[in-house]
Amino acid sequence: MHAASSSPSSSALRLPAAFQRLAWSNLVAQSAEQISLAAAPLVAVFALGAGARETGLLQTAQTLPFLLLSIPLGVWADRRSRRTLMTLAESVRVIAMLCVLLLLMTHALSLPLLAALGFVAATGTVAYNVAAPSLVPSIVPREAYAQANGRLELARSVAYSAGPALGGLLVGWIGAGWAYGCAAGLSALAVALLAGLREPPRAAAPQRHFLLELRDGTRFVLRDALLRPMLATAIFFNLGFFVLQAVYVPYAVHRLGLSASMVGVTLGAYGVGMVCGALAAPAIARRLAFGRVLIIGPSCGLLASLVMVATIVTPSFWLAMLSFFLLGAGPILWVVGSTTLRQAITPERMMGRVSALNSTATYGARPLGALLGAAISARWGMDACLVAAAAAFLVQALIIVMSPAARLADIPEGAAVAQ
Repeated sequence: MHAASSSPSSSALRLPAAFQRLAWSNLVAQSAEQISLAAAPLVAVFALGAGARETGLLQTAQTLPFLLLSIPLGVWADRRSRRTLMTLAESVRVIAMLCVLLLLMTHALSLPLLAALGFVAATGTVAYNVAAPSLVPSIVPREAYAQANGRLELARSVAYSAGPALGGLLVGWIGAGWAYGCAAGLSALAVALLAGLREPPRAAAPQRHFLLELRDGTRFVLRDALLRPMLATAIFFNLGFFVLQAVYVPYAVHRLGLSASMVGVTLGAYGVGMVCGALAAPAIARRLAFGRVLIIGPSCGLLASLVMVATIVTPSFWLAMLSFFLLGAGPILWVVGSTTLRQAITPERMMGRVSALNSTATYGARPLGALLGAAISARWGMDACLVAAAAAFLVQALIIVMSPAARLADIPEGAAVAQ
C-alpha cells in the first residue's frame, strides 16, 4: 500500500538558484521546440505541397526519437551528469534548426530533409525531457516538488501558448526561415543557461549491464499499482492526441478554410489553455483530493476530442480553438500531478529510468499515433482520424477513473512498494 499524507504548504518556499536556471532554460527550450514544431507542417503544406499523408509521416519522423531513444537516454541520465546531457541535447537542436534555416535560404529544402532534421532536433528534446524531471529532486527539497513542477509546467504552458501562434505568424508574415532562426536562437540561450547550472554530486552507482538497469526500472513501474495505470493513461492520451495532430493542419486548411495565421492561433489556444490550467492548479489542488485532480486532465482530453469531432458537422474556427484550449487546460493538471507522484514514490537512483519510461509512453506513443493518423487518413479520410482520436481519448479517461490513483487523498509519501 502507498501511505498518503499531507505535505506542508510550499507556497512560501524559495526555490534554489539552480532550479531558477533550470526553469528559465526550460522556458526558452520549450519555446524553441514549439516554434519549430508549429512551423514544420506549415512549411510542408504551404511551401512543399504536402497533404495529410505527408504531414502525418512528418509528425512520425519528428516524434520517433521519443520511442527509440527515451529509455537509453534515461539510463544515461542515471549514470552521468544530467546537466551535461541537457546541455548537449540543446546544442544538437541548435545545429538542426540552423541546418533547416540554411536549406530554406538556399531553396534546397525537401520533405525528406525536413523530416530528417526534425528527427535530429527531437533527439535533443528527448534527452532534455528525460533529464529535467530527474534533476528536480536533487536540487529542490521534497516538500517543494509540486511547486517546482508547477513552475516548470507553467513555463511550458507559456511556450505552448506563444510558440505555435508565433510560428504560424512568422511563417505566414515573414517566412519560415525566421521561425527556424528564432528557434535556434532560443535553444542557444537554453544552452547558455544550462552551462551555468550547478548540479549536486551524486554517489557513484555500480556499473551494471544496460539491460539489467532497464529491467529494474521497467519492473518497478509495471509492478506498481499507481504508476502502471498512469503509464497506460499517458499512452492512450498521446495516441489520440497525435492521431489528431497528424491531420489537423491539412484538415484545418482544406476543410475548415483556415489560413496559416489562423491555424497558428488555434494551435496557440492549446498553450493558452495550459497557462490557464497551470495558474488555476494551486487553487484546484487545495479544494480537491489529489486523485480527483488526476482525473481532470483525461476527462478534458475526452471532451476536447468530442468538440473536434463536432467540426465535421459544423466547420468552425471557434470549435477548433475550443478543442485545443481544453486539450491544454485540463491535461496540464495531469502533467503536474503525475510528475509529482513519480518523484514522490521513485527512488532517486531510478529517477532517470522511470522518467524515461514515462517519456516513452508520453512521447513514444506520438509517432505511433501520427503513423496511425496517416494510415487512417489515407484509407478512410480525415474525418475518420478525428473519430479514432476520440476513441483513444475515451480509453485513457476510463483507465484513470477506474485506477487506485483516482482514489488518492493526497500525494503518497516514501518510495513505492511493488505490487
